[in-house]
Amino acid sequence: MPRAILIGPPGAGKSTIGKALAKKLNVDFADTDQLIEQHAAKKITDIFVEDGEAVFRDMENVVVAKALQETSGVLALGGGSVMSAPTQELLASMKPHVILLEVSISQAAPRVGFNKDRPLLMVNPRQQWQSLLEKRLPTYRALAGFTVSTDSMKPAEVAGMIATYLEEL
Repeated sequence: MPRAILIGPPGAGKSTIGKALAKKLNVDFADTDQLIEQHAAKKITDIFVEDGEAVFRDMENVVVAKALQETSGVLALGGGSVMSAPTQELLASMKPHVILLEVSISQAAPRVGFNKDRPLLMVNPRQQWQSLLEKRLPTYRALAGFTVSTDSMKPAEVAGMIATYLEEL
């Protein structure tokens, strides 16, 4: 089981903060988006375009389940992975280790850049981001054992807050 599982919307800093947290805890870091790309031998954008979102989500379920079993360090999950019922069930049993990184759209926009590498944000990215957040936020909050806002904070600061929380577990 991972020491920490980071969830949240695009631009919350899951990968950046995850790396900082892993370094602070002296453990490995894994990102399910990268693991999916390795598994598929192509970029997530290409999976969406060539195979469709359903194929991506099926692949994501398999990769996330495996990562939750095999990762012992810090694991960053893709923003939409938590919307899968099997993933929700797995995370429910790991709740104290699930960390929600929250971010405002004003802070997420420059981080994400709303570019073509985010397939669900390609058309009207700000509206799409807000819509995704509205759908996902209740699930994020229900799954999280700890929540922290990343707005106007350095990754090392957020990692420090999470490390302190984990020490208290």
